[in-house]
Amino acid sequence: MVERIERSEAEWRELLSPDEYAVLRRAATEPPGTGALLREWRPGIYRCRACGAELFRAEAKFESHCGWPSFFETSHEEAVELVPDHSHGMVRTEVRCRRCGSHLGHVFDDAPQTPTGERYCMNSLALRFDPAEEAR
Repeated sequence: MVERIERSEAEWRELLSPDEYAVLRRAATEPPGTGALLREWRPGIYRCRACGAELFRAEAKFESHCGWPSFFETSHEEAVELVPDHSHGMVRTEVRCRRCGSHLGHVFDDAPQTPTGERYCMNSLALRFDPAEEAR
């Protein structure tokens, strides 16, 4: 069971940059192709930028050519929560950090080239990367 972190919106605003706050707490999306982690291929762990929870491992990252970092699975079963998203006239599945409830991106079932068939399409601003040599 993942222990939830609860903070007020004022506390989140203090902890996060304005761009991070927009993505993580207001479900904004960074422009495609602009994320700092899009071309990160070193071994390591991807964590929630808001709370530090482990979300993805580098071994699950793949090049999907969608403009955002993509993963075919989470690092463990309880890493994220999936929420129906009917915004912008679409039906999608939002991905949130299970520990703090922050918006990370969306998951799609359009990656047949992966072991799971899934594409977790994440915002770089929602993630922190810990290289393997530092993650130990």
